[in-house]
Amino acid sequence: MKNLSRSSPQSEEAPRNALKRIGLEHLDCVTYAIGDVHGCFDELRALEQQIIIDAANFPGDKLIIMLGDYVDRGPASSGVIDHLMQPPPQGFVRFCLAGNHELMMLDYLEGRVRLAEWLGYGGAQTLASYGVDVSQYDQTAAGQEALNVLVRKNIPLAHLQFLKSLAVFIEAPGYLFVHAGLMPNIPLEKQGDTLLTTIRSEFYSQSHLLDRLVVHGHTPVEQPIYEANRVNLDTGACLTGRLTGMRIWHHTGRFLSNRPGGLVRPALVASEQQS
Repeated sequence: MKNLSRSSPQSEEAPRNALKRIGLEHLDCVTYAIGDVHGCFDELRALEQQIIIDAANFPGDKLIIMLGDYVDRGPASSGVIDHLMQPPPQGFVRFCLAGNHELMMLDYLEGRVRLAEWLGYGGAQTLASYGVDVSQYDQTAAGQEALNVLVRKNIPLAHLQFLKSLAVFIEAPGYLFVHAGLMPNIPLEKQGDTLLTTIRSEFYSQSHLLDRLVVHGHTPVEQPIYEANRVNLDTGACLTGRLTGMRIWHHTGRFLSNRPGGLVRPALVASEQQS
C-alpha cells in the first residue's frame, strides 16, 4: 500500500487547486442525494440499501450524489472513503462532492495547515480509523513530528487522490447540489470552494432569492428541512445515528432514512418552471 511520504507541513506549500465543477444538461433520471456521513459507515450502508430498494420502482439509470463531509467525528472515516472509492451499486452512477471536512483533511495532507487545526475539526476520530491514536503523542516538537510521520504512513495515497478528485458542486437545470450553499446574489463562477463548503447564515437568510433548488448539508438539523428554495439533508448522523437522503424524480421528492421504514415525509422540490 502506497502512503504519504511528507513528514510535516511546510509554509511554502502552494494554494489548494480548485475543485472541479460539474454541469449536467438535465436531471431526467431518478436521483438520490445523501447528507453528511461523518464516518458513519454502517448508517451509509443501511441508507444505500433503502435507496436500492426504492430505486427498483423507477426505470432507467439511477444517480447518487454524496453531499460531502465523509470524514471526522464518526468512528469509520477510512471505511467510508474506501466504500466511496468502490463502484456504486449496480445500475447507479455516483458523484461525490467535497465538504469542508474533506478540504481540511486535504489541506493538512498537502501541508497548508498544521495537524492541530485538523484535530479541532474532529480529525482525531478520522486518524483513529487509520490506526493512529493521537493521545499517545505529547505536544513536544519531537512528539508532533513523530505523529505527523505516522499519519502520513497510515493514510493511503489513494485516499489523498480521492480527496483531490472530489467536485465542489453539481448543477443541472433547476438544481444545485453543493455541500454548504452559495451566495444568491453573486455569480456562481465567482464563488470559491471555501465559500461553497462553509457558508451558513448569508445563504440561509437570502435563500428566497435563489433561482433554483439548492440541495445541501453542512448544518445539522433535527429533521431534513425544505424551505425557501433549499433542502438541508444533514441530520447529524454522527450524533443521532440518523443519515438522511432524498429522492428526486420529475420535480418531486421524498426523504429517506437509514432507520427502519426508510421513507420519511415527502417534499415538493422544484417546479416545472425551474427545469
